[in-house]
Amino acid sequence: MKIGIIGAGNIGGNLTRRLTALGHDVSVANSRGPETLKALAEETGATAVRAEEAAKDARVVVVTVPLKAVPDLPAGLLEGAAADVAVIDTGNYYPQQRDGRIAGIEDEGLTESRWTERHLGHPVVKAFNGTYAQDILDRPRPAGDPERMALPVAGDDEAAKRVVRDLIDELGFDTVDAGGIDDSWRQQPDTPVYGLQAGVDAVRQALAEASPERPAAFRG
Repeated sequence: MKIGIIGAGNIGGNLTRRLTALGHDVSVANSRGPETLKALAEETGATAVRAEEAAKDARVVVVTVPLKAVPDLPAGLLEGAAADVAVIDTGNYYPQQRDGRIAGIEDEGLTESRWTERHLGHPVVKAFNGTYAQDILDRPRPAGDPERMALPVAGDDEAAKRVVRDLIDELGFDTVDAGGIDDSWRQQPDTPVYGLQAGVDAVRQALAEASPERPAAFRG
């Protein structure tokens, strides 16, 4: 499968490592240019490209950049992607630590992924936002393994969500349907499921226990 990854930090870098190892055709980009990704490309066999090229012909595009950087992504980012491209958003809102105050989230009450979706102009599937990057490398397990972790996945496009859930299964993790993008507050920072290293039942319970009240530490 052709996969574009925009953002080569901890999550983006480790997804590049795992997805290339599984045989996928991965293009990876960051904000500093492909020359800065030479080592990752040589290590993994991925193709380092400019951000505006990462989605070309891609069936899946992973957007894994700081939330404050989303409005600065190139216009037409998804032009040239497959018509049925599934876009994964891994982002989190850290207003005090990194992103500053984002009015759409604070004043309109948008979930982080709904806000990102508006900027991208395309539906997104929220996944990996509460996953430790090292777990992507260290915690894959075969289906049925009692120690297999489960990841929550939220999205409005059921077909795109299915593609993402199948890809996560291939990576070695179970998934739990966390509802639509307007429900994705259940997996935002400081919710019970955020960072949870557990199986399907525990993830379902954690999602059910989440509160829609954004904690003070995660308000701008």
